[in-house]
Amino acid sequence: MEIKELNYIVAISEEGSISKAAERLFMAQSSLSQFLINIEHEINSKLFVRTSTGVRPTEAGRLMIEYAYRELSEYHRIRDKIQDVNNLEGGRVIMGISTFRGMFLLPPVLSEFKKKYPGIHVNIVEENSMALEQMLKNGTIDIALIILPMKTLKHNVEVMMRDEICIITNSEHPVLKFARPSPANSKSSIPKYINLNDAIQFEFLLSDYDTILGRESRRIFQEHNLLPKVHNEKLSAFMAASMGAAGLGLAFTYYCAKNYYSHAEFLSLGEEGTIIDLGVSLAPGRYHSKAAIALKETLFQVLGKRHG
Repeated sequence: MEIKELNYIVAISEEGSISKAAERLFMAQSSLSQFLINIEHEINSKLFVRTSTGVRPTEAGRLMIEYAYRELSEYHRIRDKIQDVNNLEGGRVIMGISTFRGMFLLPPVLSEFKKKYPGIHVNIVEENSMALEQMLKNGTIDIALIILPMKTLKHNVEVMMRDEICIITNSEHPVLKFARPSPANSKSSIPKYINLNDAIQFEFLLSDYDTILGRESRRIFQEHNLLPKVHNEKLSAFMAASMGAAGLGLAFTYYCAKNYYSHAEFLSLGEEGTIIDLGVSLAPGRYHSKAAIALKETLFQVLGKRHG
């Protein structure tokens, strides 16, 4: 199979829908459907079955998907080695980062990287940390900025900076009456903190459970045995934070967003805060191109300097 055809298989698998995969691949749905019909005829086996919500792989399909990931990873490895012959004068590197965090952290990194290596293109893949970890394992991305600790990957990971899960609101929200100055010895770098017992009387805006913020916010409530008032519980991280900054409720966000929401109020969760580590990970078990290593160095140079 050709490289583009392997990408077709991966796209159908990851999107769970032929129409969505076609949109991702910038091709007509009929063309992608015909490709699938042809390949299934060629191997005399169904790869995907249609369901009410899209498609799911058969046992043969799972084998084909594993093969596609393996071959694409090998292709990327060889491409990276060939690319290094040019000694950083050309080529590309694929980087994964969450959409929300990438909005605040990545632009200055990419700007600095482009100044140093104008011939190298950085392709951005936006996913949550859980999905990025799997993509690193599959070898479909070269490098990722990801929340630590990761569930399965322990090597090729370096802590780059600290961040904090916190509350975002605006200066007129009544919750600020309960805010207190953070202690001088606090691990948090946020000037004020709030006890959830004081904040629980107000409405909260939550992200979906399959996101880090959505999962962690629910864990925090359970840990404190609190039942929040929630009318919106499946918001994107960006929407929740934006609504919180507008005073429409209390939202959980990352403190790295402080420069983007310059007029918002940020409150640490308790005196010690909820600290998280952000790390940089290269795809394990494969050749790491000079471009990927150079991007890693630029990440540490720019973000380590700003947030260290």
